[in-house]
Amino acid sequence: MQIGYVRVSTNDQNTDLQRNALNCAGCELIFEDKISGTKAERPGLKKLLRTLSEGDTLVVWKLDRLGRSMRHLVVLVEELRERGINFRSLTDSIDTSTPMGRFFFHIMGALAEMERELIVERTRAGLAAARAQGRVGGRRPKLTPEQWEQAGRLLAAGE
Repeated sequence: MQIGYVRVSTNDQNTDLQRNALNCAGCELIFEDKISGTKAERPGLKKLLRTLSEGDTLVVWKLDRLGRSMRHLVVLVEELRERGINFRSLTDSIDTSTPMGRFFFHIMGALAEMERELIVERTRAGLAAARAQGRVGGRRPKLTPEQWEQAGRLLAAGE
């Protein structure tokens, strides 16, 4: 069975374009979320993942509708593969039920991993450079030194 997933970032946005494409692709069920892709909790996706069974294909209109990041997508598609579920992205021409589709997706996964490692490398280099210039990392304190002093005095006075 082909099962679709549509997502838009806000309630103001419309899912019609995605739904029409998934219907034309032969999806028998379509699950929906109206929530930012950066949010980990997506009830529609959660329900969809519980519904999928071996031999099914998860279909999305576009890759970015499913995953928060390429890394997240690769992990999710790998979990689907382990359960015997295929993945298909209509506009990205990815279909993991074919050898070429699986190959292409693995290449994308390797690129995502490389991107993650480059980000970590740049972040470490940036933090080291900032430390060398005497900067301290982290966010600014919410209280000024004077406010800390006042809080200490109030605590000492039992207030």
